[in-house]
Amino acid sequence: MTRSTGLAAAAALLYDAQSRRAPVAPLTATYPSLDVAQAYSVLRLNLNRHLDQGAVLRGHKIGLTSAPMQELLGVNEPDFGYILDNMVLPDGANVPITTFCAPRVEPEVAFLLRRPLQGPGVTVEDVLAASEAVAPALEIVDSRIADWRITLADTIADNASSGAVVLGDWVPLTQAPPLPETTAALVVNDETVATGRGTAVLGDPANAVAWLANAIARYGDVIEAGQFVMSGSYTTASFVVAGDRASATVSGLGAVHVSFH
Repeated sequence: MTRSTGLAAAAALLYDAQSRRAPVAPLTATYPSLDVAQAYSVLRLNLNRHLDQGAVLRGHKIGLTSAPMQELLGVNEPDFGYILDNMVLPDGANVPITTFCAPRVEPEVAFLLRRPLQGPGVTVEDVLAASEAVAPALEIVDSRIADWRITLADTIADNASSGAVVLGDWVPLTQAPPLPETTAALVVNDETVATGRGTAVLGDPANAVAWLANAIARYGDVIEAGQFVMSGSYTTASFVVAGDRASATVSGLGAVHVSFH
């Protein structure tokens, strides 16, 4: 893949797939030489396209934080993507399923920063010192790659398979329980489909945020004050369809809800 035309063409494929809600074949099938570094370049091309069109960067997401997901894709570290203002939904939102290609939901904790985090060398202690509050959250993950047939490079290029996020009420960090000790329950249509502990998120959700700050520093980026970070799922992801209702409850933080029509 060439650095200019190939990357731009790959970015355009994903952008059009998202715009039309029409998944495409894996990028790694269309562009067999696509590697992780190039995939992040594709991600950034589409981020810049959205920003040029007036979108606002509200936050960041971390993916592949759990051991099972890393083993599935044969990787040993997470990945990351961006969250724009039009991707943020209020608690209780009722969302058209046609907004997405093949959505799944995951329970997470979001961190709201009161001061910037700039790597390298960011620690868990730095994250906690820089964070104003945390909130229960649901991430709606989605793939513009048909049938979720993704490799690491595919999901990175596709904005780490981001779709949207639903945020609950912010809890001041001073009032929040120790996050590794929290548990999350993912409920779909009144059935608990998965549960997990905070330790599933790189041992501590704050550790995932530290990883992100250090990872994006390689690209000259900073997690800015006022932005939030989706720290990664406590559980596996569950597919949803029209008519479904989903919620996530995180112990000591509360619950967040979304429905689809």
